[in-house]
Amino acid sequence: MVHLRHSHGNTMQSAELKKNNFLLGPALKYLSICWYSERVKVCNIEDWMKNHFQKDFCNRHENTVSDFLLEVCNRCPNLLSLTLSGCGHITDDCILLLLKNCPNLKTLKLENCVRITDRTLEAVTLYGGSLQTLHVDFCRNITRTGLERVREKRPSVTLRAERSADMIPDNKPEKKLTLEKASRKLVQL
Repeated sequence: MVHLRHSHGNTMQSAELKKNNFLLGPALKYLSICWYSERVKVCNIEDWMKNHFQKDFCNRHENTVSDFLLEVCNRCPNLLSLTLSGCGHITDDCILLLLKNCPNLKTLKLENCVRITDRTLEAVTLYGGSLQTLHVDFCRNITRTGLERVREKRPSVTLRAERSADMIPDNKPEKKLTLEKASRKLVQL
């Protein structure tokens, strides 16, 4: 279940996100989406590690939040603040599009969004001209290098990355084995 909190002017509303229960428009200023599910841990498993049941489970809902955010991009150019929590299927491309289409965005908070990488941080440096606050907490594919780049290119942005650069990023075993084999060859030379 996706829990949605949004504000039109001074009114804060809360609802479960379904494909037919949201009305979006230029008046939307503040949006918070929290992914609530007893199985949320399944969404955070690296795709290559998921078994058939887990993949099937995720396939049924993986585009729900992304599709909604695409509508936000198209209909809510005056969005000032976005918080995404536990949205394991949100990608860098989705955030890039949001930054391009919501030029007044001042606050972007991403928590436990496991597919978010340094590409999102690069998009912030290119398209986050109005951004004042950026949180990328528990986003395991964010690196120190990406964070440093944001600090360098957007020093006015208040940046928080609780545990993100310290977490173990997603890596397929093939990549690790290839690197180990290459390093062994170098040692043998």
